[in-house]
Amino acid sequence: MSASEDMDESAAPLIEHLAELRTRLIRSVIAFLVGMIICFTVATPIFNFLTDPLCAVLADRGQHCDLIFISPQEGFFVAIKVSLLGGFMLSFPVIAHQMWRFVAPGLYKNEKGAFLPFLIASPVMFMLGASFAFYVVTPLAYDFFLGFQQFGAEGEAVVGDPASSPGLSVVFQGSAQEYLNLTIKFIVAFGMCFQLPVLLTLMGKAGLVSSEGLGNVRKYAVVAILVLAALVTPPDVITQAILFVVVYGLYEVSIFLVKRVETKREAKLRAEGYYDDEDDPA
Repeated sequence: MSASEDMDESAAPLIEHLAELRTRLIRSVIAFLVGMIICFTVATPIFNFLTDPLCAVLADRGQHCDLIFISPQEGFFVAIKVSLLGGFMLSFPVIAHQMWRFVAPGLYKNEKGAFLPFLIASPVMFMLGASFAFYVVTPLAYDFFLGFQQFGAEGEAVVGDPASSPGLSVVFQGSAQEYLNLTIKFIVAFGMCFQLPVLLTLMGKAGLVSSEGLGNVRKYAVVAILVLAALVTPPDVITQAILFVVVYGLYEVSIFLVKRVETKREAKLRAEGYYDDEDDPA
């Protein structure tokens, strides 16, 4: 067989894989567009739902929940952002299924059994993180931010020296787009941080990290988490402290999960006769 024929045969599987990848990507994009269109038609109810934390905080302060558009096109872009977020969440099961169908044929049976639980756990953990951000962190953050309002003589409270600024009122009139940007930032940041146990456990199963190694770099992880909390949250101590506590807790949970993976792997090797007790550091 000539060298050109060998090249043709090796190129054929690659072309088939690329064609299948294109098909999977097209289906994923179509699912995303369909989800986006659906969410665009109900963008107003979705946005009203996303404003619940802010409205609850304002109601506790006796204020109306009124957001404004500061530019003519802002309403359209708010609807687009809501549609993008909602479309991705609606289409994620289809996108994950297409990813699985593409990689599954190249995996052994035991690899499929190992990878599939992580594929399922990833969106579940993201939803847990997003829910935690929306129902716990966001109300606390807006309560902190709105505490810096200043009411005049007819208000209920005055911040600062009333004598130096009699009757001065500085109250919240928020931009709908700015509020949506900040809320989405909270949701995405906490949703991604909740992926930490999934990622580290998967790396532990692949042998890329160990529970002992994760424990040894704990002090560096603390610094990294502090930096992460400062970068992905607004500059207030409350949300930064909450994110640090949550992510550090997830880090400790990850060490425990990786340890369990190592224990199961060791037990399997012992059962198969491949584990040598003399190599055990203990």
